[in-house]
Amino acid sequence: MDKLFPKHIFFDLDHTLWDFEKNSAATFELLFDKFNISLSLTQFLEVYVPANMEYWKLYRQGKIAKEELRYRRLSHVFNRCNYRVSDRMIGEMADGYIEYLSSFTHVFDYTKELLDYLVERYPLHILTNGFAEIQSKKLKGAGLDGYFQTVVNAEDVGFKKPDPRIFAFALDKAKATASESLMIGDDLEADILGAKNCGLDVLHFDVENVHSHNHCIIVNCLSEIKQYL
Repeated sequence: MDKLFPKHIFFDLDHTLWDFEKNSAATFELLFDKFNISLSLTQFLEVYVPANMEYWKLYRQGKIAKEELRYRRLSHVFNRCNYRVSDRMIGEMADGYIEYLSSFTHVFDYTKELLDYLVERYPLHILTNGFAEIQSKKLKGAGLDGYFQTVVNAEDVGFKKPDPRIFAFALDKAKATASESLMIGDDLEADILGAKNCGLDVLHFDVENVHSHNHCIIVNCLSEIKQYL
């Protein structure tokens, strides 16, 4: 069995510790009720989940701004579902989504058990591309904030993973070096290849079990990680 020997561990947040899809679905359920949306939530989410990933990729690549991401992902989905919603309502829903999302606190199975184990052995850090104004609320609401010595948001730094500059910033803030650090995340491009290209060890959390590659260890459940550390 391959063993990893880091001195610092960096985690992505959304889709890695914080269960983004479950919390997002709960947020939309609240918004559909608030705005009297009669469209099937299941139908909406079937279109929204992959569309959101594509718009996030455009945002990560600097091709659209944050405000465009928030608006266009909703507009796109309602259009695809042939459900008419005014521009004003889409704007209000986009604002409401950001307002309510962090109030839901679902994390992946074994998140706290893993962090309880690791925090006694390693300095832990968060490195996230998520919006700065809600990432800290997510951590605090889910009871995760106390585990991490540093938190780096791409929006605050001005660069998004996989840009090498955000990894350099995070390492400097943590007083760590790439060769002694491990990145754990769900996104192959942003987390795994981004960190690996900067010299960090990497471990891929693939909860949906959709990836197959030779870049690093892949786990499908957080409980599997301890055996490699």
